[in-house]
Amino acid sequence: MSDLNELLKRSVGSVSLGDVLTAVITLLVCMVVIRVLLKLIRRLLAKSKLDSRVQKYVFSGVKLLLYLVAAIIVVGSLGIDMTSLVALLSVASLGITLAAEDVLANVAGGLVLLSSHPFAIGDFIEVAGTSGTVEEISLNHTKLITADGLLVMLPNKSLADSQVTNYTALGRRRVVQKVTASYDAPTEKVKDTCQKALEMTDKVLADPAPAVWLTQYGDSSIEYTVYCWAAAGDYWDVYFALGEHLRTAFAENGVEMTYDHLNVHIVENRG
Repeated sequence: MSDLNELLKRSVGSVSLGDVLTAVITLLVCMVVIRVLLKLIRRLLAKSKLDSRVQKYVFSGVKLLLYLVAAIIVVGSLGIDMTSLVALLSVASLGITLAAEDVLANVAGGLVLLSSHPFAIGDFIEVAGTSGTVEEISLNHTKLITADGLLVMLPNKSLADSQVTNYTALGRRRVVQKVTASYDAPTEKVKDTCQKALEMTDKVLADPAPAVWLTQYGDSSIEYTVYCWAAAGDYWDVYFALGEHLRTAFAENGVEMTYDHLNVHIVENRG
C-alpha cells in the first residue's frame, strides 16, 4: 500500500501520477456524461419543429461546447491554473468575433431563415430588388436563379433584414394583363372578347374565376385589365399565352386594339 502511495506521489514537474490518474478518471466520466447529454439533445431536436439543417448545426455547436468544457475540467483536474488560459480564450474569442462580424451575422441570418421558413428551395421570391428561384439555402448565402439564367448569391444578413416577397408559397399566382380598346368599341363587346381570350388560354384556374374590368379612360383609348389565376409553376406560360390570345381575339372579333397616336388635320387657307 505504501508502495502505491509512493508511486502516486511521483511527479513530472508539478503534475503527479495521482493527478494524471484523476484526470483520466475525470475524462472518462466527462465522456460518459457528454454521450448521455448528446443523446438527450438529439431526441429533443428530433421532436422540435426546427429545420433538419438547423438541428444539425445546433447539435454540432452543442457538441463542440461540451467537449470544450470537458477539456477545461480535465486540465483543471491536473492542478493546472486555468485562469490565464480562460482569459486568453476570452480575448481570442473576442478578436475572432470582431474579425468575423459579417460572417457571424450571415450565419445568424441563415439560422433565422432556416427556422422561420419564409421560403423554401424552388420558391420564386423577390428581395432587395432581386427576384429569382431559390436554388440553395446555406448558413452564409442564399442562391437565386433569375429569370434570365443568372446565379445570384445573396448574404443571409440582408435577407433576414429585408422584406421578402414569396410568389409561390400559396401555390398559385394572379396573372394580370392590360389592354386598350377604342372608345367606339362597346364595353361589353370588349369584355366578351377578353373572356374568349381567357378561354383560349390553357392552365387558367377556374377558381378563383377570371375577371375583366374597365380600369382607366385614356386620351385616345379605354384601358381594360384582365385578371386570372394560375398554378405557381404555370405563371409565365399563362402570362405570355394570354397576351398572344388577347391580340388574336381582338382581331377575330373586330375590336380595335388602340395605341397612342397623333392625328394631324390640314386646313386649307382660302383667304
